Amino acid sequence: MFAKLSAFSAAVFVAWAVLGPGAAGPARADGFTVSSPDFQDGDYLKNAHVFAGFGCTGGNESPALAWSGAPAGTKSFAVTAYDPDAPTGSGWWHWVVVNLPATATGLGRGVGKDGMAALPAGALQVRTDFGAPGYGGPCPPQGDHPHRYLFKVHALKVEKLDVAAESSPALVGFFLHFNTLATAELMGLYKR
Repeated sequence: MFAKLSAFSAAVFVAWAVLGPGAAGPARADGFTVSSPDFQDGDYLKNAHVFAGFGCTGGNESPALAWSGAPAGTKSFAVTAYDPDAPTGSGWWHWVVVNLPATATGLGRGVGKDGMAALPAGALQVRTDFGAPGYGGPCPPQGDHPHRYLFKVHALKVEKLDVAAESSPALVGFFLHFNTLATAELMGLYKR
C-alpha cells in the first residue's frame, strides 16, 4: 500500500496518524501582533505593493512587516500573504516565506521582490500562485469588489519546515496547520 502513495500522500497519512484527525490548528495568542509602516490594518495597499503584470502596473514590493509577542516555545516563523476573495474557488497565495529564525522580528520592505538576498540565513521563499517563489502583489480583476490581502505571521513549534522553493502553497499550508503555535494577522485591501 505505501509503495503506491505519493510523497505528499504519505506525509498527509503520517501526520494524520501521528496527530489524529481532530488535531487542533493554530490559535491567536494574546500579545502576538504584526504591524507595518506601509499600511494599517484595513487600509488600502499602495501602488508600490501592487503586482506588475496582468494589467496591473505596481511596484510589486512586499510591504515591511514587524512582529512581537510570539508565544513561548516558538522555534521559527513563517509569513504568508493570501487573497481569500480571488475568483478561483481556492483563493490566491501571494507570498510564502518559511524557516525564518525565532530571533526574527520582521521583514524589510521589498525583501520578497528580488529573491533571497535580504532574507535571514536559512529562510526560504516558496512558490506562490503566480508560479514562482517571491512576492506577487495584488491584482484583482478590473471592477471587482475590494479584495482582502491577509498578511499572516505564523509562530512555529519547529525550527524548519521540510519544504522546497518548488513546494506548493497548499503543502506549506498543510505543514503550517500542524506546526503553528499562534498567528498574528494584518489585512490590506485593494481594488482596481
